[in-house]
Amino acid sequence: MPGRLLRGLWQRWRRYKYRFVPWIALNLNHNPRTVRYVPEESKDKVISDEDVLGTLLKVFQALFINDFNKQSDILTMLPETVKSKYHDLLSVQHPRVKLLEYRHQQQNIFKPEEILYKTLGFSVARATSSLISAGKGVFVTRGLVPKGAVVAMYPGTVYQKYEPIFFQSIGNPFIFRCLDGVLIDGNDKGISKVVYRSCNGRDQLGPLKMSDSTWLTSEICNPLAVGQYVNNCSNDRAANVCYQEFDVPAVFPLELKQYLPNIAYSCDKQRGNWVAQSVK
Repeated sequence: MPGRLLRGLWQRWRRYKYRFVPWIALNLNHNPRTVRYVPEESKDKVISDEDVLGTLLKVFQALFINDFNKQSDILTMLPETVKSKYHDLLSVQHPRVKLLEYRHQQQNIFKPEEILYKTLGFSVARATSSLISAGKGVFVTRGLVPKGAVVAMYPGTVYQKYEPIFFQSIGNPFIFRCLDGVLIDGNDKGISKVVYRSCNGRDQLGPLKMSDSTWLTSEICNPLAVGQYVNNCSNDRAANVCYQEFDVPAVFPLELKQYLPNIAYSCDKQRGNWVAQSVK
């Protein structure tokens, strides 16, 4: 029994040590996995922010149209120009159906991963790895991912450098540190889950949600919100994706924020996202 317990603790430590700051500091020169030098923020871009934004808008708009029968309350709060835009998008997919009639006639609602495949030509999902003790990972379940494509978003609560995250960080392997010191807690369990749900409810404006909380469940609305489970690389195998920082612009469409899997811990701070890119 003690031997099994020790083996379990050792396996947990082997996975967690790459996020334990004192261990990283002592082993930085001996472990190339931890070395990452970016002289300028602009040089940490695989593709442009405009391309990232374009991909997100394309996927989110497709999700919005697919789930149109549940968006009536939101549509009443949008300006006519925005309604007209969705009328045009809907007309392309369903030429004979008017915007106001769509929610009564919609029958075939696709799953989010199907929408991702129809929009970008591939779909991804989190699943248990076939490797022993590897835990969960993210896999391409359908289609082919082209080089430079956005394949995932890193969800979670966004903390500024000066904000408290000590208790959330204990035993938490899902905390990412951005170049500017901002931290993103992508844990979908425990205190991290409670904090995210609390901030999500705090920022909601009537029917308008400012972020997506379904990534905390098994029924994910945004199929890209699986980035925290990406097993990026090891000492023996090179990474096939890399992480790129992306700040959501202030002009991001209000009706599409319901699919953003990030929320700021402080309500007066703009959230940011980590986006995984294919670099095959």
